[in-house]
Amino acid sequence: MQKIDILLFDNFSNHCLANTIEPLRAANTLSRKPLYQWRFLTMDGNMAESSSGLQVFPHETIENGKGDLLIVMPSYGVRDLDTGATALRLKTAARKYSALAGYDTGSWLLARAGLLDGKKATIHWEELSSFEEAFPEVDAVRERYVIDGNRITCSGAMAAFDVTMSLIGSQNGAMLTVEVAQLFMTDAAARSYAAPAQSSGRMVDQALHIMQGNLEQPIKIGKLAQMVGASQKTLETHMQNELQETPSAAYRRLRLNYARKLVEDTDQSVAEIAGRCGYENASAMTRAFKAQFGVTPKSMRQT
Repeated sequence: MQKIDILLFDNFSNHCLANTIEPLRAANTLSRKPLYQWRFLTMDGNMAESSSGLQVFPHETIENGKGDLLIVMPSYGVRDLDTGATALRLKTAARKYSALAGYDTGSWLLARAGLLDGKKATIHWEELSSFEEAFPEVDAVRERYVIDGNRITCSGAMAAFDVTMSLIGSQNGAMLTVEVAQLFMTDAAARSYAAPAQSSGRMVDQALHIMQGNLEQPIKIGKLAQMVGASQKTLETHMQNELQETPSAAYRRLRLNYARKLVEDTDQSVAEIAGRCGYENASAMTRAFKAQFGVTPKSMRQT
C-alpha cells in the first residue's frame, strides 16, 4: 500500500485535490485492494480553506508526516508562502518520504527548499517564466507534468489527474488506468497518462475506444484490428507492450468491469447483465466473473 500525504495551504485548488485523490480512490475500489492510503497535512495543524471556500481539516501537521510520497499543494498566493521557515520545514520533512511532488505552484516551494536542484520540473504555466528566473538550478520545462526520478511536478488541476493516472499505471499496471478512465467516463483516446504519442499508442487507444463502445456485442479481434488499420498480430503486439494484456484479455476485463457495475448498482438479473455484457448466457458470464473477481455475481450482491 502506498502511503501518500498531501500538504495543503490556504487557497489551494479544489479541482487539483479532487483530481489527485479520486483516481486513487477509484483504483482501490476497482482493484478491491487498499492500494493507496492518503492523509491531509497542514503546516500548523489548522484547517485549510480552498480558493472557493472548501474547508479541509488535516490529519496531522507536516512535522508528523511520513510515507511514500509527499505532495505539496498550494495554488494562489504562493509568493506569500515563500519564506525561509517554510523552506526549512519542507527540507526537514523531505527526509521522511521516498518521493516528493509539487502540484500546481508547489514546485516553487520545493525549489526554494533546494529539493528540485538538478531536476527537470514544471509549474503552473503562469508562473513558469518567473520560476525559471528564480531557480536557475532547476531545469524548468513547459510540460503538463514531469517525473524525474523521485521528484514529481505538475502544472495544475487537469495535469494532476494525468500524473495520478500515470503513477497508478506504473505501480499497478496500465490496464487499471484504463478501468479507472472507464469509471470516470474519460475518453480512452485522451489517455496521455497511459499511452505514448506515437502511432502505436494511438492505435491502442482507438482499439480501447471501440471496445468500450461495443460491450454488448463484442467485435472479433481480427475485425477490431482492421478497424484501427492494423493486422491482428500488430495490434496484439502493441497492446501487449503497452498494457501487458492481449486484446482479448483487455476486452474481457472491460466487459466484466461493466458487469460488476451492473451487479452492484442495479437489480437486473444475472441473465440480463450477461446479455448487456456480451455473454451468451448467465453461466458463461458467471464463470468469467468468478475467475476475474473471485466471487460470483450473486455472492457479490450478498456482501
